Amino acid sequence: MALDSSPESPQPLRVVVTALKGWVERTSPIWVEGQIVQLKRRAGYGVHFLTLRDKLADVSVQVSVSTATLDAAGPITEGTLVSAWMRATVFASNGALTFECRDLRPSGEGRLLAHLEQRKRALQAEGLFSPDRKRPLPFLPTAIGLITGKDSAAERDVVENIARRWPGARVVVHHALMQGPHTVEQVMAGLRALDGEETVQVIIIARGGGSMEDLLPFSDETLARAVFHCRTPVISAIGHETDTPILDLVADLRASTPTDAAKRVVPDALAEAQVIATGLSRLRGAITRRILAEQQSLDALRSRPVLRDPSGALTLHAERLDDLTGRLRRGIQRGLERERADLGHILSRVRALSPQATLERGYAILTTDDGRTVSSIAQVEPDEIIVARLIDGDIAAAVVDVEPHDHDPHQEDA
Repeated sequence: MALDSSPESPQPLRVVVTALKGWVERTSPIWVEGQIVQLKRRAGYGVHFLTLRDKLADVSVQVSVSTATLDAAGPITEGTLVSAWMRATVFASNGALTFECRDLRPSGEGRLLAHLEQRKRALQAEGLFSPDRKRPLPFLPTAIGLITGKDSAAERDVVENIARRWPGARVVVHHALMQGPHTVEQVMAGLRALDGEETVQVIIIARGGGSMEDLLPFSDETLARAVFHCRTPVISAIGHETDTPILDLVADLRASTPTDAAKRVVPDALAEAQVIATGLSRLRGAITRRILAEQQSLDALRSRPVLRDPSGALTLHAERLDDLTGRLRRGIQRGLERERADLGHILSRVRALSPQATLERGYAILTTDDGRTVSSIAQVEPDEIIVARLIDGDIAAAVVDVEPHDHDPHQEDA
């Protein structure tokens, strides 16, 4: 649309911008290829902005894209080559030319990466990458299965490093094409063959890196599921440190290189021998220290008097027994002496009170003829025979007369 203008009658800027906006927006949408050099996602907003640059020339434009369009494109990052269906527009507020993106698709390698990412997410959702189902590697496998290219550097690296680390290890090699359309089929055939051998306890799939296109067979879903269902642990060694095909994620162990796989699958014999030697040395030292400690304890026990002279304890107890026996004898002797003294006093008193003592003082004991003691005149009658017992004999006498006393002897004693 042509606008009339002159220095004397210029057109207002808004009119020019509005006319330009109308002209630009009458152009049809078009598919454009470019590389994303800057991507600004705005949290909470429905529209985001990115800078799209030509992959050869230094030409770039600003592009607005909705959240739905950006999410539908898959994992888009800066540096991704994309095909964008865009429509040109002009912002009336500042006259800036921009493009509205209504469809966005990765192209070339980016499209391939997006497809692989979608496949990874699907397999991960099924649990094929779960750490819980990964099988541990045997410490020293009876036989090691190897799937690799014939006469390849990967085969040489794995076999030589295994032989160097553990000379007695046996490697069962199954050759397969490691690149091209038949790779998946031949690798799966090798998996079936090696997984079926009872002696094979671990399987290595080795290639040794390559371009993303070269490693595509190792991101095949069928191969990933075959590895997942193997009864034998599988080591993936088909890429370099920066490569991450799906096989690396589903395998029980990912090795960065074929050499690294050889190091993971068998121990280093020299290192293990050194560990054993160190362990034996420590064990001998521990045993020696224990024997010395026990010998010191035994010497300490033997140095005790009771063990140095076992009879010493008996001697000590014998001395104590002799002492106690002496005390007991002395105590018994003192007791006997006290009892003897007491008995002597009692005997003296008994003797003093006995009839014998009375007889010795000149008294006599009177009894009737039949032996009854006469203690009162009432017990005898005149002409009755009585017996007087003296200290040295008996006297028989006849009672001539009985005369009572004028006083009561019992009152006199009282």
